[in-house]
Amino acid sequence: MVVPEEGTMPVRLRWSARRNKVRAAARQGRRGKGAVSVPRRARPTVTLHDVARRAGVSVATASRVLGDSGRLVGPEYRERVLAAAAELRYVADASARAMRRGSDAVALLADDLTTPTIALVVAAMERAARAAGSYVTVSSTGGTEEGQLRAVEVSRALRHRALVLTSGRVDASALGGKLLEALRSYVEDGGRVVMVGDTDLPFTSIGFDNRGAARTVGRFVAEQGHEHVVILAGPPGNPAGQERVAGFTEGLSATSRIRTVACERSRQGGFDAMTGLIGEKERPDVVLGMNDVVAIGALAALNSAGVQVPDEVSVVGFDDIPLAADVTPRLTTLALPFGQVGAEAIARALDADGETGRLRVGGRLVVRDSLRLAGRAAPHAFPGGPAAG
Repeated sequence: MVVPEEGTMPVRLRWSARRNKVRAAARQGRRGKGAVSVPRRARPTVTLHDVARRAGVSVATASRVLGDSGRLVGPEYRERVLAAAAELRYVADASARAMRRGSDAVALLADDLTTPTIALVVAAMERAARAAGSYVTVSSTGGTEEGQLRAVEVSRALRHRALVLTSGRVDASALGGKLLEALRSYVEDGGRVVMVGDTDLPFTSIGFDNRGAARTVGRFVAEQGHEHVVILAGPPGNPAGQERVAGFTEGLSATSRIRTVACERSRQGGFDAMTGLIGEKERPDVVLGMNDVVAIGALAALNSAGVQVPDEVSVVGFDDIPLAADVTPRLTTLALPFGQVGAEAIARALDADGETGRLRVGGRLVVRDSLRLAGRAAPHAFPGGPAAG
């Protein structure tokens, strides 16, 4: 007989003691006193090989049944594979499948995901993609060429069916042509590219006629008798802002006194710029914001200072985001069809044999309460003309 040394315990007794401690802890936990968490072994991942083994078929046959292959499989084998998959609770690896044959997703690559306008585009894209049996993934490029290149390379690696790149301006010369090269490689791999915004890249594109739409605003404002005009232009170098400023200026009367003020492209940017203008000796007749968010900031500054809008100063925006109709007074603005553009982008992205040219869309003026009128606003909407909002 072997006597264990003092302080030791045979292996079998040690395991038995440990098991008893675990069981006691579990019983104590069920009684609600000092519950102890007992680790549970995770259910092992079921693979395609497991399903094939259970069904008694080859892995290739199981793959054809569960992978929606176009190749025919006999009814008996199909039933066996489906029964085995259900019994084992098999879940296909979507990421592995995407790497083999490509994803059904459309990748939206946007400069900035925080703006109200991109939210309108994304919502329209998702509706259109869902109706077509696809879906949309969204990522931000940060508004830099390097960010755009990285996002394109990731979409190519994930083999997205198509990508939609939205940006104020994308040039073929970006990064010494590397962005163009990456997009061409994406197309050569079977993907489709759609650009939303101003670009000279050789892909199908959808752009807004910012200059023409802003010209409509300037012309209408001049017709109401406004002569002293301040344009809150956004930050320097913004392509859309530059086009809108040019359009405003072209539409205004030749006798108009026009002042352009740079500001951040945000509500706070509009508020700060307008606050600085309020303290000046001569106030403008009307303030034109390069977008609704900037205009709403200017409107808030005027309201805070007790300046009557539109009796003393009028305010006009651009884009027609949902909030434009909810501020006080309701904002007169130029409505751009963001929903239409989002849906059209999906249609072109999913149609491999579809349109490959360039589409430019305009907007319509929506007259609400923030613009002082010389006469009565037209009660109907038409492209390039005023609409009651």
